[in-house]
Amino acid sequence: MTDAACRLPGAGAPDDDVARVLALKTFAVVGLSPKSERPSHYVSAYLKERGYRIVPVNPGHRELLGETCYPDVASIPFPVDAVVVFRRPEEALTPILEAVAAKAKAVWLQDGITHPEGEALARKAGLIVVSDDCLMRRHARAAR
Repeated sequence: MTDAACRLPGAGAPDDDVARVLALKTFAVVGLSPKSERPSHYVSAYLKERGYRIVPVNPGHRELLGETCYPDVASIPFPVDAVVVFRRPEEALTPILEAVAAKAKAVWLQDGITHPEGEALARKAGLIVVSDDCLMRRHARAAR
């Protein structure tokens, strides 16, 4: 991932899908980094500052952004509304499948991340799916 992971231009997902995700409250963030310059970190910090509950998912850490960190979505002991993925496209299927198994309401694949097979499976299971879009950018745009 590069800093382009939250690029400014781009049409992105349909506004109604984005609004439905932004109405949710608890986001499991797969690939949350402890490094403040990484998009996964600053996007998560932005969302937390705006009242969303952030649940870090990173097997290398016990705590990030002041929250307990879990090794995977399946290990989170409470319901999450959405799973936000900051992993390479080839690594996105596992968290998508975990989102389905956890009965999350949505999967959000950050800028540059798509997984057509996984996205189709999530949609078939009834999840809202947004791919190749930035949650922070879309929140800021909606807040205007």
